[in-house]
Amino acid sequence: MSTSTALRAAVVAITGALLSTVLAGTAPHGVADSQVLPGISRSTAARATCGPDAAPETGLQGDVPAEDRENGRSTGGYHCNISRIGQFDGHGGGVVSGAFDSCVYIGSFFPGSFSGPAVGVQVLDVSDSALPVLAGALTEPAMLAGTWETLKVHSDRKLLAAAGAPFLTGAGLLSIYDLTDCRHPRLLNTGAGSEVTQPLPITAHEAGFSPDGNTLWTSGTAPGLVSAVDITDPARPHVIWQGLPGLSMHGMGFNDDGTRLYLTNNMGGMTVLDTTAVQNRTPEPVVPVVSETTWTDGWATQHAIPVRYGDAPYLFVPDEAGSGGVKLIDISDERRPRIANSIKLEINLPENLDSALASSMGGSIFAYDPHYCSADRAQDPTALACAWFGSGIRVFDVRDPFQVKEIAYYNPPARKNDNADLTNSAHKLASVIGAPILSAGSILQALNSGDFDPGQALSSRSGQLVNGDLSTDWCSSPPHWHGRQLWVSCSDNTYSTLELDAAVYTPPANQRTTIGS
Repeated sequence: MSTSTALRAAVVAITGALLSTVLAGTAPHGVADSQVLPGISRSTAARATCGPDAAPETGLQGDVPAEDRENGRSTGGYHCNISRIGQFDGHGGGVVSGAFDSCVYIGSFFPGSFSGPAVGVQVLDVSDSALPVLAGALTEPAMLAGTWETLKVHSDRKLLAAAGAPFLTGAGLLSIYDLTDCRHPRLLNTGAGSEVTQPLPITAHEAGFSPDGNTLWTSGTAPGLVSAVDITDPARPHVIWQGLPGLSMHGMGFNDDGTRLYLTNNMGGMTVLDTTAVQNRTPEPVVPVVSETTWTDGWATQHAIPVRYGDAPYLFVPDEAGSGGVKLIDISDERRPRIANSIKLEINLPENLDSALASSMGGSIFAYDPHYCSADRAQDPTALACAWFGSGIRVFDVRDPFQVKEIAYYNPPARKNDNADLTNSAHKLASVIGAPILSAGSILQALNSGDFDPGQALSSRSGQLVNGDLSTDWCSSPPHWHGRQLWVSCSDNTYSTLELDAAVYTPPANQRTTIGS
């Protein structure tokens, strides 16, 4: 049986298992509170003041102007207070990659995951961060099927896990590895999940570890099936709870003890789930909904990063689409979460969305929105680094979360001439569509509010509705903190080691990459 035939067979095989398990574990909503937060934020993070060696942006903060895309300026990239000191030019960086110790794991994107010098998930040795090298590849069916946003690392347990998601949402495939030797991950679950003939009854687009690493949670996008997989013994993963808390759920974050799951909503919002029964391994656990919060400023809400300032709990929550930026959410009352601040770039403001359309047309479906962010620690974070699709890597000073300022950015060189080589690039594969269709909702909002000038939205690129030209990269994977270095994976440039200028960032003593799961 070919691998592709086996993958299709696995999807068919798990259908019955899903039907028999999902209703058994689904708790009634019992929503304590449901609220809609209206309004569009019009505040931006203060611009970075660039040092003398910068190659700064030429337009609005976060924009790659149409002129730069057309005349080749974007192929040189942009940087401010940050330098690239290492590079691995692979065949693309997928969607989300992971890191542990001196290694980086490059996420795979189907079907390009089957081609190139190292198929599946690429393992990079970054022990010399200036000279990253390919150390191997993971080729289990889940890795070949495309890992999308499921590839995650639990540092304390030295585990890497990823589910197969070939077409937005995957089903049945999950592989878990021991990272004691990070350059040579060792498969632990040699049967259930890793073999196409032994699928797990899960769907997955996203995944995340509980804080203790004993549970791997997965969520699908359509439907929004959420599964809790017991991996106390990683060799024997098994589902212990499933439910449908919403129509289309996305990424996640957890409180410190794993009794609360902050589950983001693709429609724009967040659901707080009480996961105490799963965390405590209560037989036939019930997972009540504590609150549901939705908003009109941004959608495709990506994940949640729990942090504390003093004793006050907050979440950093990026919206993947709709120009919502990154929200700071006060969860001191978890039944009534409150947006306390918003981090946006100038190109995300309603009055600038006409300019954003003019420049991003002919690129691909995403324009200038954040995807995954990482704080440099959970308690009193000092900096937040975000992968911001066409705006590159953005770094913010968040010591005062109500007065956020940008301190650095790195937008990698566009790979316009390398299209044929980028088989594992989500950007390249999505660029069959040239129009930034995921900005349509925010553009409509700007039109309705009188902020959008159709004339300003026109440019030399306006007719490029299909076959995007890769005139920027897509950065979508969470940056990983290593002192003043950031280890980053972008869709076209695969992997880069970046270094922040000492003048703008001093690592805290207890620095730890914090993405929420």
